[in-house]
Amino acid sequence: MKMEGFDRKKHWDKVYETKNVDEVSWYQPVPETSLNFLKQFNVSLSASIIDIGGGDSFLVDHLLDLGYRDVTVLDISANAIERAKKRLGNKADRVKWIVADAASFVPSQSYDFWHDRAAFHFLTEADDIANYLNTAQASLTANGVLVIGTFSEQGPNKCSGINIKQYSEVSMTKHLSAYFEKIKCIEVEHQTPFDTVQSFVFCSFKKK
Repeated sequence: MKMEGFDRKKHWDKVYETKNVDEVSWYQPVPETSLNFLKQFNVSLSASIIDIGGGDSFLVDHLLDLGYRDVTVLDISANAIERAKKRLGNKADRVKWIVADAASFVPSQSYDFWHDRAAFHFLTEADDIANYLNTAQASLTANGVLVIGTFSEQGPNKCSGINIKQYSEVSMTKHLSAYFEKIKCIEVEHQTPFDTVQSFVFCSFKKK
């Protein structure tokens, strides 16, 4: 990701400035996999939840509709967050919005449920990955759950023109093993708006 002259924030601001919500491969009106993890762990409505790289994802809409009261959405792109706020209208006031790079942000609170669908795999430099995992470990509560979804080894090796880091259940578990213990991994096939299929691996973890 640290390509010479590459500005990660500028790139994503341009994406969200030039493409409609259903013109990106990650468009997903109902994030069933993510919602199923919430059900699986019986995450209480008072739990502190953060959606990393949430952008204008529809997960926040569903969380609010389900009655969750402490929801944070983080994204590197201010444009993505502004689109989400506009879509939510007055309900946007019930969300904490953070414009920051997932590899370097400093949380101001702890979280019971850390969710990341397709942000972590954009971190390809060792320092960025280490910073991300250190932050997740430090800010997750003792009984908190971490859920990360990335392209699998059968998935794309690029997204939005950027190289990504593919993971398998084994490689993701190994990367997180210093701080986290795997609970469960599943493989998911995501149908894009362009009638293509992307292979993901989603893993859940708890702190050691």
